[in-house]
Amino acid sequence: METYVLINIFFLCLVILCLRITHINRAQLVTLSILIVMTALFDTIIVGLSIVGYDPERISGIFIGIIPIEDFFYALMAALVVPIIWDRLEKRYDQQH
Repeated sequence: METYVLINIFFLCLVILCLRITHINRAQLVTLSILIVMTALFDTIIVGLSIVGYDPERISGIFIGIIPIEDFFYALMAALVVPIIWDRLEKRYDQQH
């Protein structure tokens, strides 16, 4: 069972529905690119040194190098969610002041 993939897809869909993501701007694409590269580098180190391990029964079995594809969902979520939350909090702050 690909538990990690299912959990990640669930949360990604939840974010898209709740935050009503209608477009991804250039800054988000650049941020996503940087996060993907950093995830690949950092995760290669921590997986390669056996600091982090994955239950083979709970991952998809799809790897980029030695990293399960599921690890890249976190970078995707951060690139989508953080700017949207920042924008919404900024708008709320501006309305209050």
